[in-house]
Amino acid sequence: MTKAIRIHQQGGPEVLKWEDVSVGQPKEGQVRLKQTAVGLNYIDVYHRTGLYPLKDLPMTIGMEAAGVIEEVGTGVKGFKKGDRVAYTMGLGAYAEERVMGTERLIPLPKGIDEKTAASMMLKGTTAHYLIHRSYKVKKGDAILVYAAAGGVGLILCQWAKHLGATVIGCVGSEEKAKLAKANGCDHPILYRTENVPKRVRELTNGVGVPVVYDSVGKASFNDSLDCLRHFGVLVSYGNSSGQVEPFNIATLGPKGSLYVTRQTLATHTATRELMMDGANALFDAVTKGHVKIAINQTYALKDTAQAHRDLEGRKTTGSTVLLP
Repeated sequence: MTKAIRIHQQGGPEVLKWEDVSVGQPKEGQVRLKQTAVGLNYIDVYHRTGLYPLKDLPMTIGMEAAGVIEEVGTGVKGFKKGDRVAYTMGLGAYAEERVMGTERLIPLPKGIDEKTAASMMLKGTTAHYLIHRSYKVKKGDAILVYAAAGGVGLILCQWAKHLGATVIGCVGSEEKAKLAKANGCDHPILYRTENVPKRVRELTNGVGVPVVYDSVGKASFNDSLDCLRHFGVLVSYGNSSGQVEPFNIATLGPKGSLYVTRQTLATHTATRELMMDGANALFDAVTKGHVKIAINQTYALKDTAQAHRDLEGRKTTGSTVLLP
């Protein structure tokens, strides 16, 4: 037996239960993984609340972790007992140990420790697809990043700055503005007290930005559109304020022949080739020092409910790790 955080129904943080679970032996193509660090991500909140419905309950949630392979099933190639690995988009991460297939396992290079890996795989590969695939950031671009002091935001700001972009970032407090600025954000905007589109226009000589990376969703959608220059791209990749409501696509024309796209990491890691492309680019950026990973909060895995409360209450910055 081992311990895991499970939900028996969807709802608030109180539905997260610390329980005994049976792991079992790895079957063909599987390994048993002893997890040393688990990542906390906003998608976990969506799974807990039911915004992203789960079919089979009770269930262990969580999408990202790192650890050491304890046992290897038959037919496994490329992995052995003792290997350090991480994964992202692998539902069931809130556990001390788990059995899983190898299709999502990513070998960790020597320069990346397990705690760092667990804190960055989902957020870092998200940042990768945003600036390298959804809209390819070029030297000289001005970009707008929502939640610039969050887990994805801090990575996104640093990486885009390394690519030569001018980074404008939305944050909720002076403290978060300082943190964003220390991580590559040239112009923090306090969205609670400042008019975001007006400020973006001021910073871009009235033109607007070519891309907005928006993880907020419902509350920021219209402002995001109003920040874009002609032919600009709104990349929506999250909905911390709720899902974007249906809108009239005809409004995109008068606003400047704009593009809107809704992106998910599930698509960008749907094949091993895509997944490893993002992971290797992330490892390269981190080991070369272009991106530094900020683990600003740690909780015991058994205290995951409190971690969720703090995440939803906007009390966290950077990455959060849950320790089994």
